[in-house]
Amino acid sequence: MALTKLEKRTRIKMRIRKKINGTADTPRLAVYRSNKQIYVQVVDDLNKVTLLSASSNEKEIAGKTGIKKTEQAKLVGKLLASKCKEKGIENVVFDRSGYKYHGRVKSLADAAREGGLKF
Repeated sequence: MALTKLEKRTRIKMRIRKKINGTADTPRLAVYRSNKQIYVQVVDDLNKVTLLSASSNEKEIAGKTGIKKTEQAKLVGKLLASKCKEKGIENVVFDRSGYKYHGRVKSLADAAREGGLKF
């Protein structure tokens, strides 16, 4: 029996999560992508704490109408990078959560790098 798309992504996600772990010094940047929105969290896995989060639902981004989803993801990446700079976070470990590194995930990562995050 063939696996569904969600089951495949879950397997890939767990395979990635075995290798990637966020600490207080280098937290994990976790991406979640739905059909309409994109969400990002900066997580310290050792203390089990979410340090920061950003999404396309925030006022600065949700107020802009008529922009494409990849452009939305770029804005989320820039917003996250500025929030990380305020908290003093420079290095992170990127967790794509089983999504392909393409499209919205790639544009978010590139924008976060341009904003000053290192991963």
